[in-house]
Amino acid sequence: MVNIGTSDIRVFLIDDHEMFLTGLCSLIQNEPGLIVAGQAVNRAEAIDVARYGPDVILLDIALGNVNSLDFLPDLIQAAKGARVLVLTGFTDPELHLRAVRLGAMGVLLKTESASRLFTAIRKVHSGELWLTRSMMATMIAQANILHRDPEAAKMATLTSRERDVIALVGQGRKNKQIGEALFISEKTVGHYMTSIFDKLGVTDRLELLIYAYQHKLAEIVPHSPAAGQTNVKTFSPRR
Repeated sequence: MVNIGTSDIRVFLIDDHEMFLTGLCSLIQNEPGLIVAGQAVNRAEAIDVARYGPDVILLDIALGNVNSLDFLPDLIQAAKGARVLVLTGFTDPELHLRAVRLGAMGVLLKTESASRLFTAIRKVHSGELWLTRSMMATMIAQANILHRDPEAAKMATLTSRERDVIALVGQGRKNKQIGEALFISEKTVGHYMTSIFDKLGVTDRLELLIYAYQHKLAEIVPHSPAAGQTNVKTFSPRR
């Protein structure tokens, strides 16, 4: 049994690759002042173990076919004050920024050195953000855009799944058809629609369509027109 000092940083590891998880655990256990407080390979285990109060959580984005950012807010709530550092192989800056917006204190690529990892853990534990220069530049650029365009600020709050729903609404699909396309229940589609309405400040499906077309969130889908005619699908305003 490992003795945990009062000043040790308790690190919780979440990754679905067993070999990487084993290596990461060994790496951290051999670093003075750091201790592995637990491990998890999926959402259920992560939420359960997080309740034991780690100091820092190292979270991989891809857990099998699950995007861990989808449950990041729940993980943070369950961990009660733990700092989250995303440790990922994905280099997409938009994905990194989404993680930070959802509550992560930073993002570190898996290609970074062990010393950088240890530094990032300690910085995040002390309450500092761990962001690369490219991420900071992207955040500043987006902040400037949002400051000039209040509608951009609204759209920035949409999740990728909500954008998928809007795009399908723009194709004229009803909630049941959207659910079938995204492999989710019709009830879940309804929850997404309610969230979308609230975020964009629209009151019904028709207003959403108009908004989506105006701001390029969906494309107008034409009928196959007769020669010399151009028609556009019409939609019911019902939710």
